[in-house]
Amino acid sequence: MTSLVEPLARSEASVARRERTRLLLRSPSFLIGAGVILFWLACALLGNRITPFDPRFDQTPEIGQAPSAQHWFGTDRLGRDVFSRVLAGSRDILLIAPLATLLATLVGTILGLVTGYFKGIADDTISRIIDAVLAIPLVVLAVTVVAALGSRSTWTIIVVIAAVFSPIIARTVRASVLAERELDYVAAARLRREGAFHVMFVEILPNVLPPLIVVATVQVAHAIALEATLSFLGLGMPITSPSLGLLISNGFAHLLSGRYWISFFPGVALLITIVAINLVGDRLRDVLNPRLQSHFGV
Repeated sequence: MTSLVEPLARSEASVARRERTRLLLRSPSFLIGAGVILFWLACALLGNRITPFDPRFDQTPEIGQAPSAQHWFGTDRLGRDVFSRVLAGSRDILLIAPLATLLATLVGTILGLVTGYFKGIADDTISRIIDAVLAIPLVVLAVTVVAALGSRSTWTIIVVIAAVFSPIIARTVRASVLAERELDYVAAARLRREGAFHVMFVEILPNVLPPLIVVATVQVAHAIALEATLSFLGLGMPITSPSLGLLISNGFAHLLSGRYWISFFPGVALLITIVAINLVGDRLRDVLNPRLQSHFGV
């Protein structure tokens, strides 16, 4: 009997995956968001091979030049090409934000599984700590931790952002686990005398992946915004890095003098990236939530 049920279950799962893929490919918002993300990925991978000028060093005599045919986004106060620096800024975005989100997802998933499955003292203790952390504004918390560490390396920023977002993911996973642990398949696993580790990571985790994927995707956008905020405040990437937050900060003082392009174009690039990731996240949420799929022709 089991040999017949398992192939049937795999077939149904395959059909569901194909249907979700079809829904995503039919969505203009998802395609636009994915296209923008792929563009930034290409910029990050190709690096200096696609930038018309060196993004880190002054190689042009034009200082503070307005946008022109030679310098599409103008030059900054040191004569560096803003367009090249915006393209180079994608490397930091696509390094820090995904790695920080991945680390936060790993930590948050473990905490959420433990608190949701065991409940009791473990749940009460960890949940109270999470609530206390989430009561503090995320930017304030991140600034405080970075300032206390006194380091501005890439890995420091990644760890700080991950630590800030881990409680959010933990709370999401915990809510899903609380609902799943009462279902029949979990009771059947316990009757088979499966260990807690097996039940949490083999039985429950695959069923909480849809909301986890959605919240992790959205957190990538939040991580980008937080990294840019830290860099804008001088607590993020090193000052020599073409981080978009630093580019905005460097040009902010020149807005009143009319040199808007120094911070305007990096700000637009940052906004477009965040909106694109949110478009992808929102569409994933709609497709992965069975209760909403009826609105899209399923």
